[in-house]
Amino acid sequence: MKNEEIVASLLLKIGGMTFRFDPPYTYTTGLKSPIYLDNRLVMSYPKIREKIIDYYIDVIKNEIGTKKVDWISATATTAIPHGAWVAHKLKLPLVFVRPTTKMAGVGKKTYGKGNKMEGYLKKGAKVVIIEDHISTGTSAIDNAHAIRENGGKVNYCIASTTYETKKAEKNFKENKIKLITLTTGKIIVETAYKEKKLNKKQKSVVDQWLHDPPSWAKKMGFE
Repeated sequence: MKNEEIVASLLLKIGGMTFRFDPPYTYTTGLKSPIYLDNRLVMSYPKIREKIIDYYIDVIKNEIGTKKVDWISATATTAIPHGAWVAHKLKLPLVFVRPTTKMAGVGKKTYGKGNKMEGYLKKGAKVVIIEDHISTGTSAIDNAHAIRENGGKVNYCIASTTYETKKAEKNFKENKIKLITLTTGKIIVETAYKEKKLNKKQKSVVDQWLHDPPSWAKKMGFE
């Protein structure tokens, strides 16, 4: 079994991806979906958490190179635990960046120093962004902007999962950041089907959402 499939199976084991068809889930953005991905659950399962963080470490060591990483930056709030575990294992300094979206409720502080980035960052440090999931990539890109504004260099972002949207691909390309993920939404769905957590009809419905999330609800009669 490939690493991507192992990570997918681990996430499914703890309910990291769940499925609901009628009614589907509604995201905070208003988007409707038959799947819900929650990588935050990883923090509650120590053995699985350790395995997944080890995959992050493998990526840094084998695909990026430890000499190209001086600092870890986690995107608040969901990726802070992941970033902290990675930084701890590699004995690297950590900063985290607050999201700019008002919806998140934890944007730039309006009190104290008013920091968007928390922690100390050395000028010229080579920083790897840690995310839990990539949908459009906006949060990770905001993180990278904050790091660059504070004198850091960003060339890589590592995330547990991605939906492989065109918007995300465009965002990372335009900002000259290489995205590396441990697995993808498609692989998780394929794995769920193999493990009989989805039947053929359900998988087809989910595949249609992954192909075109914005228009899925209308095609399915939920709008």
